Amino acid sequence: MARNIYGLDLGSYEIKVYDKKKDEIWKEKNVIAIANKKEIFAVGDDAYEMYEKAPDNIEVIFPMQEGVISHFNNMQFLLQNLLKKERQFARGSEYVIAVPTDVTEVEKKAFFDLVIHSTAKAREVNIVERSIADAVGLNLDVKNTKGLFIANFGGETTELSVLAGGGMVLNRLVKVGGVTFDQSVANLVRHSHDFLIGRLTAEMLRKKFGVFTEDTSSTMRIAGRDMIMGVPIQKDISVSLVRAALKEPLQECIRAVYSQLDRTPPEVRRAIYKNGIFLTGGIANTPGLENYIEKAVGIPVRTAVEPDICAVTGLKKIIMSKDLRKLAYSMLDENYRWMR
Repeated sequence: MARNIYGLDLGSYEIKVYDKKKDEIWKEKNVIAIANKKEIFAVGDDAYEMYEKAPDNIEVIFPMQEGVISHFNNMQFLLQNLLKKERQFARGSEYVIAVPTDVTEVEKKAFFDLVIHSTAKAREVNIVERSIADAVGLNLDVKNTKGLFIANFGGETTELSVLAGGGMVLNRLVKVGGVTFDQSVANLVRHSHDFLIGRLTAEMLRKKFGVFTEDTSSTMRIAGRDMIMGVPIQKDISVSLVRAALKEPLQECIRAVYSQLDRTPPEVRRAIYKNGIFLTGGIANTPGLENYIEKAVGIPVRTAVEPDICAVTGLKKIIMSKDLRKLAYSMLDENYRWMR
């Protein structure tokens, strides 16, 4: 009996999974809720519904932080439960996992160990650099293109990668992502209006107003707590305040892009100026982000059609193609013998 193959893109705030047998991609929040510090109360989307609303005895935990696994056992339990959840999870399946590149080899191996040592009894686990999976998901000719620049804007990090000839030339993980933007919005609202809002409300403001659009006068009424009176109220927050809050973290990303281009070999850099910069990741959906980066850097910028699932779409193509499967590798290979 043929075993199933799963493609996994484990993001800081969302898990994306490709199921070969069903030929479908699904995603769920990368969250677990623990009651009384020991009992698993909820996982995935159900746990995320409790974020910023849970009672004192329930802790809502994100097992991934800044692109790497920070709570290994919780992450393993969460993944096992999501794969079993109404999806006829098969033991002994194969897995292809997208991992960030600019992390240590030990942190990469944690992704491998997550599945290989779980109750899933995985038959085989291979890993692929996330930026390469992104490039495949973008329908780019990874092996033959002389220079590609992929910017993956995720929940907690932005991964900037330069690819050429089917391999990685440069990679940098910038610790700026959706959470950074949301916290910046919440902080500026607090300082400007003495008005306390949660991260989810700040996220709603960011998604509503975006980064660089023609709208300059809109406002949005949101609920929060007046810090002077100490009572819940509603206030109108302007688009200009939200954009002012996004400016500093965006500038950090732009500086990192410039730094990466400066370090890129001249021939590869010329190809990048011709091909442009490609945006992927959930935050790439932010209205106006593409225009903002293009004006700041002076290079054409394009956003993936479905940037949030671009990497897992690439994993799907890698799984389905014998030729592309060569882009994946196992940490059981001789090169990783020292880590066993």
